[in-house]
Amino acid sequence: MRHPVIRSVFVLVALSVLAAPTMVSAQTVITRGEAIGVSPVVDLERALRSVDQYADQTVVLEGAVKKVCQMKGCWMELMSQGADRGIRVTFKDYAFFVPTDSTGYDARLEGMFEENVFSKSDADHLIAEGVALQRNPDGTATEVSFVAQAVELWQ
Repeated sequence: MRHPVIRSVFVLVALSVLAAPTMVSAQTVITRGEAIGVSPVVDLERALRSVDQYADQTVVLEGAVKKVCQMKGCWMELMSQGADRGIRVTFKDYAFFVPTDSTGYDARLEGMFEENVFSKSDADHLIAEGVALQRNPDGTATEVSFVAQAVELWQ
């Protein structure tokens, strides 16, 4: 009589193991701003060589986050694999920020290139935050940057 009970318990345990959900390692994606749309994906290195070609176009860039503003995540630097330079990314209308600990994350961004001329004091401020700017002879700085309307980050 004990064998049928033991067998029933064994069957129930086996069925519960088979029916248990499997643990799948899912990659967490951090999103900010809008959802990334259907804009064309542009190679960052190619774009940096001919930014004028992409003036007034919304594009998607991909790369790795090299640096992030440590004060509040209001800018980041995006680089391609093996590149020696990247581009500073800000966020459309200052409407969102990225986590300050997202250095090293992979990123996919949608937005537009823009050119800015910073006053000497604004350039001083950005350089103090870690932005790599090239100064003009008068102390101002001119920068081509990317304004993202949509951001996806993952490790």
